[in-house]
Amino acid sequence: MNESLVLNNSSATLLAGEALPWMEADSPELNSSLQFSTAPADFAINPWDIMLCMSGTVIACENAIVVAIIFYTPTLRTPMFVLIGSLATADLLAGMGLILNFVFQYVISSETISLITVGFLVTSFTASISSLLAITVDRYFSLYNALTYFSEKTLQYVHLMLLGTWGVSLFLGLLPVLGWNCLDDPASCSIVRPLTRINVTLLATSFFVIFVLMLALYFKICKIVCHHAHQIALQQHFFATPHYVATKKGVSTLAIILGTFGASWLPFAIYCLVGEREYPSVYTYATLLPATYNSMINPIIYAYRNAEIQRSLYVLLCGCFQTNKSYRSRSPSEV
Repeated sequence: MNESLVLNNSSATLLAGEALPWMEADSPELNSSLQFSTAPADFAINPWDIMLCMSGTVIACENAIVVAIIFYTPTLRTPMFVLIGSLATADLLAGMGLILNFVFQYVISSETISLITVGFLVTSFTASISSLLAITVDRYFSLYNALTYFSEKTLQYVHLMLLGTWGVSLFLGLLPVLGWNCLDDPASCSIVRPLTRINVTLLATSFFVIFVLMLALYFKICKIVCHHAHQIALQQHFFATPHYVATKKGVSTLAIILGTFGASWLPFAIYCLVGEREYPSVYTYATLLPATYNSMINPIIYAYRNAEIQRSLYVLLCGCFQTNKSYRSRSPSEV
């Protein structure tokens, strides 16, 4: 018996015009949600699972490069890059989790491994979202306390944020493994089996809290940036074009960050609250797949746009970049 994340229905399900041979239509527990269930060796592969695996592969490759660059570059030890490294690590684990889920779904048969896989995915995606909040907090303090930002206290509170981020993420990921699942009570299943409805509601609510906090912090960041630009304009008796362009670019960047984050995760979070296990699982797949794209976009927004990471990447890939060229260490608000 193979515990896997598959599409089930109370009647024979058609995929590409043919009945899936790995469906168990006569089982009274089957529903239209993503869930772990049995599958014989001869089966068709769900195209949604293929897309999730491909997404996980891209995510893992992108973020593995970022993690390698930060780990092997001694100069990238500032609080900003520590948080970016945490985000890249979480997204790397999420990508690996999607790949392993595909392998365990169609190759290995074990209920225990399936529970560990879903817990692994919950932990990694929760850590990714929480790391985004930590980066937002760091950017806010880099502007609000600009004079004291580059101090040992900053590194200490960054370590505390990371400890809280990964501690809470690990706790939420262990809940299904430690027994908070619906394997023994199918009626309590959510749109993603074996997570219970209460478990999924808790995760979705946590996302909305983080999203609101990020929205509030970025709004304050915009006010600080605009206030600084206004002060410079008053000192120079006019709003200089370079400051106007920089301010506009900064606000646009913040809009892109929040817009990407919201567009990726909001559909799935909302569906987790309103969706029922009897709904067609295509809805779950269609909202979950865009959520994975956020982990694909994160390294582009937070890492590859940074000049120091670009320099380190050139050194890593070709080894011909002028390593003695000086680079200014930028604050989080400039990233």
